[in-house]
Amino acid sequence: MHIDKFEDAIRCCRFCFMCRHLSGIGNVTFTEADTPRIRASLIWGLRFHPENWSDPDFIDTIYRSDLSAACRRNCVNSYDENGLNLAVRADIVEKGFAPDYVQKLAAKFKKTPAWKCTGTGRTVYLADSYSKAAGADKAFGAIMAKVKKDFRTISGGVIGKGMQILGFLPESRAQMKKFADFVNGIKADVLVVSNPAAYDALTRDFKDLKLKLNCKVMHSSEYILSLKLKFTKKTGDVYYLESDYLRNYDGDYAYPGELLNAVKAVCKPFGTNDEESYSCGEGAMLLPEFAPELVKDLAEYVAERADDPKKDVIIASPYTKIQLKKYAGLKVMTLEELAAKAL
Repeated sequence: MHIDKFEDAIRCCRFCFMCRHLSGIGNVTFTEADTPRIRASLIWGLRFHPENWSDPDFIDTIYRSDLSAACRRNCVNSYDENGLNLAVRADIVEKGFAPDYVQKLAAKFKKTPAWKCTGTGRTVYLADSYSKAAGADKAFGAIMAKVKKDFRTISGGVIGKGMQILGFLPESRAQMKKFADFVNGIKADVLVVSNPAAYDALTRDFKDLKLKLNCKVMHSSEYILSLKLKFTKKTGDVYYLESDYLRNYDGDYAYPGELLNAVKAVCKPFGTNDEESYSCGEGAMLLPEFAPELVKDLAEYVAERADDPKKDVIIASPYTKIQLKKYAGLKVMTLEELAAKAL
């Protein structure tokens, strides 16, 4: 089973309280079941009660996780409870116990339209659904127009990250390979992405699956910095909410911070500590599809920690911007929008 690769997390996390405060869902549901310790305990118990694999309460608990990986990043022993959660989802799916809401969502992803590419140039921008809904794609286009640089846009399909998060691993790999074949077919030099989940998939997941892209993948913050732009307008005080993927999955990816420095933003500390996730479930990514009430709770949790919710300018990933504006009414911009504003 997939969980066998995480034996140390199963054995050790079930006894440990150290990262309880970093469990985003636990912080809004106030239930022990939504903490890494209890999730690991429940998985440990499957050895003695295998009938619980099909238990709806157990399955719902696993799919409620925000998957921020904040616990893994800050664990003194680097136990991967986050990876364990993803692994148990894959086992649930393979055993045929995926709940209806997961199966319906997976079926939705299987029917997504084909990819299409428009525009001219060897630089290609991935306009996924979150980047488009947050306006990151328009801001990127404005920056490219400013420097008079042609680029193409990919839109339409899915890259397989959602299916992976749900636990449908063969289907996820098939979608990732299909996207790799498409990108390699359009002959690009650089593939730019705004969505951190997409960046994580195209760099870390593709590498793990030995899927090769014949172009360089860059997060938009890295690419914008590579243009060596002159930012002349003041951006002032901002609060930057770290991306779960860029920080906790991709090794404290440095370019967003460097871009904030380049636009001369004054980043003020947000919340009570710098370990906690304030992304509204970005790691889980699909939580709004089947548990919007939890995403609303997470957004309100973030809003409660803002110094001045009506005036504070918050910088966040496309996913997080969408949730904070929808459920908390905060003033949120993406990195692309801030950079475009500073030109």
